[in-house]
Order: sequence, then C-alpha cells, then structure tokens
Amino acid sequence: MAETKKLAIIASQGTLDWAYPPFILASTAAAMDMEAVVFFTFYGLPLLKKEIDAKVAPHTNPAMPMKMPFGSKDFQSINWPVPNIISGNIPGFDSMATSLMKETFKKKGVATVEQLREMCQEAGVRFIACQMTMEVFGFSKEEFIDGVEYGGAATFLEYAADADISLFI
Repeated sequence: MAETKKLAIIASQGTLDWAYPPFILASTAAAMDMEAVVFFTFYGLPLLKKEIDAKVAPHTNPAMPMKMPFGSKDFQSINWPVPNIISGNIPGFDSMATSLMKETFKKKGVATVEQLREMCQEAGVRFIACQMTMEVFGFSKEEFIDGVEYGGAATFLEYAADADISLFI
C-alpha cells in the first residue's frame, strides 16, 4: 500500500490575489488524497479571520493585468496594464481593483476565498496559526474561524520535515 503524500504550505500573504493559492492548492491536494497543512504567518494570518477583508494591491504586483468584467467582448479581452504611479496614488484604486477581480472571478465561476477555505476544512486540511505572529500583531483566537490549530515554527516544521511537497506562498 502506497504511503499518503504530504503537502506543507506557508501562507504569508494576505491580499486577495495571494489568498487563493494556498486554499486552491490545499483543497486540490486533499481531493487527490494527500494530507495538507497550511501554516499561516505574518500577513497570511488574516485569512483565518471569521470575516476575510482581503483586497487586491495592484501596486505591489506591477505585472498584474486587469481585464474588465463588463462591456463588449472586445473591451473585456484587453489586458489593462496598471502603472505603479496610478495604482499606488489614486485613492480607492485598491477597492476598485478588488471589486473588478471579485466580479471577474464570479463570472468565471471561481469559488470565493471563504468557500475555498471551507472546502479545505471539510476535506481535512489542517490550518496552523503562527502564535508568535499572533502575539506580535495582537490577534486573538476569538477572531479566527473554528478548527484552527495554534503553534509556532516548530509545530509546522515537525510536519513539514516529512512533507513530499513544501510551498511558500
């Protein structure tokens, strides 16, 4: 009998575009009968909050094109490059980019981050919140969803030491 493969993910980013990869990869691993653990640290910790308020930050990813989810097909097919000078200096630009991304994902049938997180939990993916980061940033356990484990780097590394795949996101 083959041994169960293990996936270890460190989730350290909290923007909406970076919230998807750990949940997509972990839920896919679980669907493929792999064990999966996601260690949430630094800016990834808010992804465990009961209410996720992640936004897109185009100024942190200048390669991010923006397709418009509305208008004619020709208008929608254009990748709109967003120069850092615009995305970082226009008030409300992050909110607009977040709305556009959410609308595009919805139209394409992509699950929300909350739905993906719930799918992970239903599939048995373990979530570990970094206790040190919680203390540094002032998070409390009451802010997080049920089912989260709490531990430090040693807790995660104990699992990751035997993982077949390790990812830092």
